[in-house]
Amino acid sequence: MCSHYQTLKDAELLLKKFGASKPAPLGKYDVWPRYQGIFVRRPPEHDAGDEAVPNLEALSGRWGLISGSTRPEALAGAEKLSTFNARDDRVANAFTFRSAWRRAQHCIIPADAIFEPDWRSGKAVATRFTRADGAPLGIAGLWDRYRDAAGHWQESYTMLTINADDDPLFRNYHQAGKEKRMVVILPEGAYGDWLTAPAEASREFLVPYPSDKLIATPMK
Repeated sequence: MCSHYQTLKDAELLLKKFGASKPAPLGKYDVWPRYQGIFVRRPPEHDAGDEAVPNLEALSGRWGLISGSTRPEALAGAEKLSTFNARDDRVANAFTFRSAWRRAQHCIIPADAIFEPDWRSGKAVATRFTRADGAPLGIAGLWDRYRDAAGHWQESYTMLTINADDDPLFRNYHQAGKEKRMVVILPEGAYGDWLTAPAEASREFLVPYPSDKLIATPMK
């Protein structure tokens, strides 16, 4: 699972790499659970026939998805949950994620890097993962919209994760004896397809990113 990542420093990369018009302010570079971060999605109004609606948009939202079905009296509890990652084997049935999954509310989280702990020395060593070619990562996620305590609509998102027990790179991270997980990093050629894919095709995208195209750098 990923609980720390770095977003983009350059807002123009949202236009160049992810095709989002009018990029939102990037905010904090280091993003942790419950922080506001940037994600890219196809606007919900895209099929309404309004020419003013862009093909893609970049929004600021809470990293840690809150279901739009959350009742006002349950909101405080929902805000405390660790919903910044969504497991591929539970996402379809978990209350928090199932609506976004079934509605194919796909998004991409742009990132310069993600971080995972390396426990092979007996201590957790934060390790920074980047693309070997220096390009930003496009992480597959889900988004949802919920009402806050004041009744206002808020955006939130999560990163999708898959098993990494056999992955040549990510199997070396996290604690020994525990399942290894990795976020779904999309190849650039799949960005558009992921954002427009129907729900029944979602799992086709949940595959490991080639390990030889990533660099792991220990933060010492």
